[in-house]
Amino acid sequence: MKNNMRRGRMLAVASVMTATLGITAACGSGDTGGTAGNSSSAAPAEKITLTLQTFGGGTNFGYKAAVEKWNTEHPNVQVKYNNLTDSFENVYWPQMLQWLQSGTGAGDVIGIDEGGMGLAKARPQFFTDLGQYGLQSRQADFPAWKWENGLNSEGKLFALGTDVGGMSICYRTDLFKKAGLPTDRDEVSKLWGGSWDDFIKAGQDFQAKVKDAKFVDSVNTIYNVVLSQEAAKNGNVTYFDKNQQLIVDKNPAVKTAFDFTQKISQAGLTAKLQNFTDPWNTGFVKSQFATLGCPGWMLGVVSGTAGDKFKGKWDVATVPGGGGNWGGSWLAVPKQSKHPKEAAELASYLTSPEAQLMAFKEGGNLPSTIPAQDNPELQSATNEYFNNAPIGKIFGPSIKSLQPTFLGEKHAQEKREVEQVITGMDQGSVPYDQAWQKFVEAGQKAAG
Repeated sequence: MKNNMRRGRMLAVASVMTATLGITAACGSGDTGGTAGNSSSAAPAEKITLTLQTFGGGTNFGYKAAVEKWNTEHPNVQVKYNNLTDSFENVYWPQMLQWLQSGTGAGDVIGIDEGGMGLAKARPQFFTDLGQYGLQSRQADFPAWKWENGLNSEGKLFALGTDVGGMSICYRTDLFKKAGLPTDRDEVSKLWGGSWDDFIKAGQDFQAKVKDAKFVDSVNTIYNVVLSQEAAKNGNVTYFDKNQQLIVDKNPAVKTAFDFTQKISQAGLTAKLQNFTDPWNTGFVKSQFATLGCPGWMLGVVSGTAGDKFKGKWDVATVPGGGGNWGGSWLAVPKQSKHPKEAAELASYLTSPEAQLMAFKEGGNLPSTIPAQDNPELQSATNEYFNNAPIGKIFGPSIKSLQPTFLGEKHAQEKREVEQVITGMDQGSVPYDQAWQKFVEAGQKAAG
């Protein structure tokens, strides 16, 4: 994700973000202390508070119930849960990097998106070795790729996996009905079959009948769905190869995703929003779009952002073009935590099969642990908010076959900058005939 040359740029961004997140700086372990234990640990002599910091919209990591359960069972080790922002690349990660480098401000346990793991792995000085607290024993719980991505450049365990991606399309049944399109999820899935061209055709049919809403939310969301699918066909890489060399202008996966994004924008099917921004959040409650790409974790974003008013009006269909793995995160314990042992125990609890199933029920976050994936509760699960969609059947069969996409140290900054170009293209500030060149140039500049 980032190297030392890149860090200077990130910290410059972080300084801008400090005003936005300054109120949360006091939430780090520097002001709380933090210890956590599990049921087998001796209770601490004094009450302590651990700070858990995450990111994401809606129900984000899906930890509300899990944290409440922990706090009930650990009266002397209370967890203060702070979800800091919707945006990982633009806000959370730049600020977190500043806190990690300065040695103050970061929580006792922090979430890290897949896009930040390349840099995190390369910075062992920032994170606690979880192996010293016995968490190597968790290895059998995880698929090999999810476990191995939590090992740093020194081969030490510094992070445990939370969720995985998976893929679907979320859609508004009432808006589809208004457009004269099928609303049953099986029929909707057939509507676009296995083809993104059929998806565009469905969008054109929708747009011909509906004038006060657009077919898709944003180019950013669709771009990431297609990119995740195409990466699996092109060596499981996106902007960087596995030697950390920039390939933004050479990787067919990137160009295919860009071309489709441009095509759907030129067709006039987007609401011209940028995902994980206030206008995008408003778009949910003002019914400004009818579909968006939905990895498992996005279900909680939709339900939490759209709210109870739209319960039962959203549903879930299969995604065109097959599956894909977009998203998934890890939990780590910064070295600045004053209670690393207890923080490690909290991280282990929150990534346990039990807590991952709680997060799945709360927000749709697909478990990364094998026991949770095999649990009948997941396989038979439905989601009441999404018209009782059988999300266990929709996501369950595919999550074990998900392949990891390699994301370089500079991935987050690269992603942020190139997606600004496609947003500008969609909103009219970047001419279509210049967009690819500007996309590549932005990627080259971001990579330093």
